[in-house]
Amino acid sequence: MRVVVLGAGVIGVTAAWYLAEAGHEVVVIERQPAAALETSFANGGQISVSHAEPWANPGAPLQILKWLGRENAPLLWRLSADPWQWAWGLNFLRQCTPARMRANIVAILRLALYSRAALQALRSDIGISYDEVERGILHVYSDEKVFAHAVPQAELMRQYGCDRMVKSAAECLAIEPALRESRVKLVGGTYTASDESGDACKFTVALAERCARRGVEFRYGLSIEGLVTDGERFTGIRLGGGEVLAAEACVAALGSYTPLLLRPLGLRLPVYPAKGYSATIELDGDSVAPRVSLTDDQHRLVFSRLGSRLRVAGTAEFAGYDTSLNDARCEALLARAFTLFPHAGRRHGAEFWAGLRPATPSNVPLIGKTRYRNLFVNTGHGTLGWTMACGSGRLIADLVSERIPEIDSADYALR
Repeated sequence: MRVVVLGAGVIGVTAAWYLAEAGHEVVVIERQPAAALETSFANGGQISVSHAEPWANPGAPLQILKWLGRENAPLLWRLSADPWQWAWGLNFLRQCTPARMRANIVAILRLALYSRAALQALRSDIGISYDEVERGILHVYSDEKVFAHAVPQAELMRQYGCDRMVKSAAECLAIEPALRESRVKLVGGTYTASDESGDACKFTVALAERCARRGVEFRYGLSIEGLVTDGERFTGIRLGGGEVLAAEACVAALGSYTPLLLRPLGLRLPVYPAKGYSATIELDGDSVAPRVSLTDDQHRLVFSRLGSRLRVAGTAEFAGYDTSLNDARCEALLARAFTLFPHAGRRHGAEFWAGLRPATPSNVPLIGKTRYRNLFVNTGHGTLGWTMACGSGRLIADLVSERIPEIDSADYALR
């Protein structure tokens, strides 16, 4: 049948690929002039199953209060009169119990493991290249308390199939020798050898080209005015200029903008934008930069080598749909990067970027059918959109095709 996918980021393009593979006629609508120009453009680059612990955990409320008003805080909540922000925040607090945190970790792990395997199979099948690195992901800690918290989390993840192993400080230096230059002393780490990294933008652009060769139609530069329904079913999309595009099914994969599109239909998605920042540092022959992808949990930052570039990304700023750059937050990225890696390339030539990550209070994404039988959503992946993209694409293709998915989809269904 004819399926329209809304959004040409990594989530929308992977959905389009698997829908086409399932035999559907697929049309992708994107407001930008090309694929991957918003949230997928300059993210942290990690395929990080090991990053399964959600932001909502028992210690989060107190920590967020301590960070209020700090412009360079890893997680910054800018209070506003937006009722959607307050509703999201209250739901977030409800997710901060030990039981909810554990259940959310399990749901995130299940999809992330499935997705990483799907990416590896896709890469093998079509030979796609995107500065991929298969050296694992090393979580490093310079604070004993934060490290002590990570140890049982790593044990829990191992119980559910993630090979996140606890390492001593000396073992961390052996895994990533560039850390020997660090100006802070490491106290330990965890290492997940099966994790990967790579450029999400390059991947998305390359996969969009493969989709087009396969017959997927991409319509760029089009604004979406709204969805048309007959009461129980989706029937079409109103585009700018008055055009109505008819289709037999629709997958809304517009990231943080998905809730805005669906609210007029009476659908309330618990998704709110969490602005993330990145800095891309050019490397030269004298640079001492990591080759293993790293996560600094204390500062909510990740580091990935992408060819001749080092990508430093992370933090979360809840400030609505504002995508402007904050100088203090940009400088915080570089300060931590050059504390850990004093000789990591050209500091003054770093390129900064900010994008809106669609976050649910639980960090568990929403993938499935709405109350309109042929209208589906694929959003809410937060910081793990790149990690979960291929698995989410396969899952939504199964659900649209009314096939039994390879993994249980109940945890990702709309309620």
